[in-house]
Amino acid sequence: MLFGIGLLGKLLEHIFTHLRASHPGVPFPHLEYVLWAILLGLAIGNTVGVAPFLRAGVATYELWLKLGIVLVGARFLLQDVLHIGGLSLALVAVELILSLSMMHLLGRLFRLPPKLTSLLAIGSSICGVTAIMAAQGAIEPEEEDTSTAIAAILTLGAIALFTFPAIGHALHMSQQGYGMWAGLAVDNTAESLVTGALYGEEAGRWTVLAKTARSGFIGFVVLAYAVYWSSRGLAPDVEHKGVFLWRKFPKFIIGFIALSVLATSGFFTHTQLTSLANLSRWAFLPAFAGVGLRTNLRDLTGQGWRPLIVGILGEIAIALITLGLVYWSYSHGVAR
Repeated sequence: MLFGIGLLGKLLEHIFTHLRASHPGVPFPHLEYVLWAILLGLAIGNTVGVAPFLRAGVATYELWLKLGIVLVGARFLLQDVLHIGGLSLALVAVELILSLSMMHLLGRLFRLPPKLTSLLAIGSSICGVTAIMAAQGAIEPEEEDTSTAIAAILTLGAIALFTFPAIGHALHMSQQGYGMWAGLAVDNTAESLVTGALYGEEAGRWTVLAKTARSGFIGFVVLAYAVYWSSRGLAPDVEHKGVFLWRKFPKFIIGFIALSVLATSGFFTHTQLTSLANLSRWAFLPAFAGVGLRTNLRDLTGQGWRPLIVGILGEIAIALITLGLVYWSYSHGVAR
């Protein structure tokens, strides 16, 4: 089903490209296949829904997403990873502190349940749904809190798909600068990569690098929240912190770096690098289709509109701050 929706999205992109060329006076929509795939998924997921026997297959979208990220590592030389990765880590550290602080402040102002606030803070600061699910077993929130936080993060990611590229073009951002910004400011990994890819293939590569650096902090953030809630007697104790960190650490980052090392050492030929790049696009195809399918807009009304308002206000603040950080970094010659 994922591949079918992705291929249908590519077919629609091709059809409307042909129609625009053959009928220049008619305003046919100009959407890339990734947006078509997301819109198709949203339409299916929020109307007829996904049949039970298809849900296990749809749930594999994260596998395809991580495989695509690993394969993109072959398109980065190790010196790029070290140079821009160092910048990404510095910017991510600032983003983490600001995002966590902002979400907790807004959560208190809007009187959200404490664990729902924690989930929104974790999801917005690291990698969206993946971070929320990693924290779910550690802090044991109410099921309603988890579904509401996931719905809010996914909705904000969908909004970013349409707003970020428009802002990037309006500001005439470079491919690399925009890619870094999308990787820092868009929460959920899938939506972040789509947002970068919509601006350009080069921007999509740098989004992967920035987002990968951001994902590396997931274990530390989840551990901190687990220790906090367990100290209050509201979550299980964390007995082996080192084991906990390794279990939460995203293993695909190791694969990304490994392929980058192999590419830097000349292990792959030019033809093989081209094949790996094409394979990464095929891996992202079902991942992007899954973005729409798992976005259940009905979950937003579970606890009213306050969680979404908190998320929107927090995301606007983080987006503006990270945009300023990226501009400052490039204006001072930090990034190449």
